[in-house]
Amino acid sequence: MKERMNYRSANPEALQAMLKLEAYMKSSGIDATLYELIKIRASQLNGCAFCLDMHTKDLRAMGESEQRIYLLSAWREAPFYTEAERAALELTEAVTRIADAGLPQDVYDKVLLHFNESQFVTLIMAINTINCWNRIAISTGVVPGSYEPAKR
Repeated sequence: MKERMNYRSANPEALQAMLKLEAYMKSSGIDATLYELIKIRASQLNGCAFCLDMHTKDLRAMGESEQRIYLLSAWREAPFYTEAERAALELTEAVTRIADAGLPQDVYDKVLLHFNESQFVTLIMAINTINCWNRIAISTGVVPGSYEPAKR
């Protein structure tokens, strides 16, 4: 893969808008591990190699087990995720693929068993944020491999 353009320098204002959205997400109260799981699962579905590289590194740097990172694409068959995480992952899949079937009522109902309405909106914003980053990275050809997580 070859980078098509450096979107950061091509349109700094667009980058700033995305960074503001990301800053909102970090201040939203969403659990940091859950946010990374959402980022990875959406990036798997979208095929965003750069974001997969980035967010698996971030989650690993946060102390997450290799097992939970490796098995995320098969979360339904793996017993290593909480019921709340499962609900959020199912929501991530439905919203990322929203054109396929919208948001099924049973998925909505499962999410509300674990999250209140405000948290539901936060989850939707988290899913939308990573889907936007995925589309930017894929469209501009951001090459994976150079990202290093911040030292904790």
